[in-house]
Amino acid sequence: MRQLRNFAFLFTLIGITALLITSCQKDSDLNETKQGTLHLSITDAPIDAYDITGVFITFTGIEYNQDETWMVLEEFDGPMTLNLLELTDGISAQMGSFELPAGTITQLRFMLEAPEMGYGSHTNPGCYLEFGDGTTQPLFVPSGAQTGYKAVGEFIIPAQGDIYITADFDVRKSVVVAGNSGKFILKPTIRLVVEDRSGEIDGTLLNMDDETEGLGYLVYIYDADAYDESEADEPAEEEPRFPNAISSKLVDEDGKFMFAFLPEGIYELVVVTAIDGDFSEVIGIIEDIEVIRNETTVVEIDITGLE
Repeated sequence: MRQLRNFAFLFTLIGITALLITSCQKDSDLNETKQGTLHLSITDAPIDAYDITGVFITFTGIEYNQDETWMVLEEFDGPMTLNLLELTDGISAQMGSFELPAGTITQLRFMLEAPEMGYGSHTNPGCYLEFGDGTTQPLFVPSGAQTGYKAVGEFIIPAQGDIYITADFDVRKSVVVAGNSGKFILKPTIRLVVEDRSGEIDGTLLNMDDETEGLGYLVYIYDADAYDESEADEPAEEEPRFPNAISSKLVDEDGKFMFAFLPEGIYELVVVTAIDGDFSEVIGIIEDIEVIRNETTVVEIDITGLE
């Protein structure tokens, strides 16, 4: 009788163990279904002043906000140094692929290796500018900015799926001169774009003036009806001109310009001239430019027809 009871106890123990193993496997499978993969890249809108030929930024970490909580992307392999001016016209650099819990990410935050203003000399800063004459200058950050720089735009990590996000780092807005000090400070403006929901604009300026010495053309892009004449006014200290532009492009000698990673929607283009790199005037606005996801919108602008 005792032997039968022992066998019964043994079978019960085996059953409980099997149940626990099965439960753990189910929990593990369930956790896996609640994961998705974020593929993160970075691109840049180029700067249009100061004869800057390189903008070197060192990323030391990335954080994400989910359920109103900031968490670290542990898989990010930093520090990572990039010359953002090599990442224009649709070119991007991959920052990594990360397994994250499924759900809505409301913001990303980038940690940078940049010196604070007023804290001694910085011969080897992580963030610096390179100029046409080969010289360099450190990029400083405002005091207290070591909590990182937030990127605007939310997206959803799909369960057992992939999402491709590009962080558009607008150097024109992000790099400004600190008063009369001659020092450059970094105030990053970064927007997040879901790649498979974005399109691009392939533009050409026709009949450009090629006789006026030092004359150049730039194009600024705005959301529909977002531009007003005050955008072209002399900017406040440590602020850029055309502050609400989504991005900007220098027009090359063939009249070509391109805007990539644009969310689907309606936009307007503001065409301006510059003399020796300094803003001259707004020469025209082109409205109702439609961008469709995964498509290229071709725009031809005749300079002689602008008002």
